[in-house]
Amino acid sequence: MYSFSYLELSSLNFFFIILVVFIASIVRGFNGFGFSAICISGFSFILPAIEIVPIILALEVVISIFMVPYIWNKIDWKFVFKILLGIIIGSPIGLYLLKHLNPQITHFSVCLLIIFFSILLMKGFSNQKINNNYGKFFTGIVSGTLNGLTTLGGMPVALFLLITSIQPAVIRGSLAALFFLTDIYAFVLSFFSGIVDMTTIHRVIPLIIILPLGVFIGNKFFVKSKEETYRKVVFYFLIIISITGIIRILNN
Repeated sequence: MYSFSYLELSSLNFFFIILVVFIASIVRGFNGFGFSAICISGFSFILPAIEIVPIILALEVVISIFMVPYIWNKIDWKFVFKILLGIIIGSPIGLYLLKHLNPQITHFSVCLLIIFFSILLMKGFSNQKINNNYGKFFTGIVSGTLNGLTTLGGMPVALFLLITSIQPAVIRGSLAALFFLTDIYAFVLSFFSGIVDMTTIHRVIPLIIILPLGVFIGNKFFVKSKEETYRKVVFYFLIIISITGIIRILNN
């Protein structure tokens, strides 16, 4: 077929990608994060990493736009920019460490830590003392470093917000705004480095149609959920994604 020849995918593989994106967009609409983690896990069965990253970056930017009507009034912009400053500093550190550390061992260690803290939080642990400028800046540095080293940069920010008992609506809005800014930056870098090509564009365009429906459904679930339910869903999601990452590392 004409369209699939441009996609450089079989119809079955592309329909599988559509399903992954649909599920990921529902999770994004509910959590405010997790889209990339789900897409990476799903796409990796079909595409090499070099082709996955630009697709996800482009979709992350677009899905953030679709989320604006649902989150705009709940974004803590001061928090976002403090974290962003740390990420800008931490990202080069992560890329440097990538050359000197084994990324799989680091990824494995981070997944274990995320599982540990998620279980701790489920038991009722919280700490308001770290909810200050230094805590946010440090979290941003950790997030940027891990993003450059393992692509798990969103996890520390989500954990920080959960530990400090921020309201779910603010967590979701702030995470979505933060990822929008960081993904625009990453997508521009990918474009000028030649990673984004016309095949990427052809694959992204039909997938965009799926995003608003998934976000709409995810937002409906969020509106109907209680704060305790939201936190439990996020905890379980973090644990599942971390376990999935560990399994993938052990199988490589």
